[in-house]
Amino acid sequence: MGKHLWMIPVLAVCLATWLSGCKRSAVIEMPPLDGVIVAYGDSLTSGSGASAGEDYPSVLEQLSGRRVINAGVPGERSAEGLRRLPEVLADHRPDLVILCHGGNDILADADPEQISANLAKMIAMIREAGSEVVLLGVPAKGLILRSPGFYRDLAGEYGIPYEGRIVPRILSNSALKSDYVHPNTRGYERMAEEIWEFIRSAAR
Repeated sequence: MGKHLWMIPVLAVCLATWLSGCKRSAVIEMPPLDGVIVAYGDSLTSGSGASAGEDYPSVLEQLSGRRVINAGVPGERSAEGLRRLPEVLADHRPDLVILCHGGNDILADADPEQISANLAKMIAMIREAGSEVVLLGVPAKGLILRSPGFYRDLAGEYGIPYEGRIVPRILSNSALKSDYVHPNTRGYERMAEEIWEFIRSAAR
């Protein structure tokens, strides 16, 4: 029995965390069937590299049975996305926002702290509007594609669900890409499938 005594403090911390509600901080309410999901971002959201109706929000709408608004703008940087966001929230009043932004900043070698600050303001704005938010990380430049650490840090700070592997994994597979930085039709289909699984796993 003595060799297991080290587990008592660990279990006590876990119990205290659960009782305080911290374990629930990265959980969202599933949008109702008549709810609205806004996919917010740049060309990865708008669907550059695929034909109309083959972008990930369109596929996600079919998978989820919910209305999904494609609010992606090709070439947009995070500061521009921050300025555009209030109108999108007011127009659509979403139950859930899928935030996938910052890729164009990264390609332009923008200051990571500024990207993070813009994303933080977006997250705060979405929550103040009464919407749930999940965060997707996009990869930094490099031979091995990984999302920068500030995405995970932001998710931890705001207690929101975060997935940083979906986009890097798809963009690491040449069979799923239309060019250097965009998926093809199959890539967006895969992106929608994995995002939907991510949402379902994060929902109460």
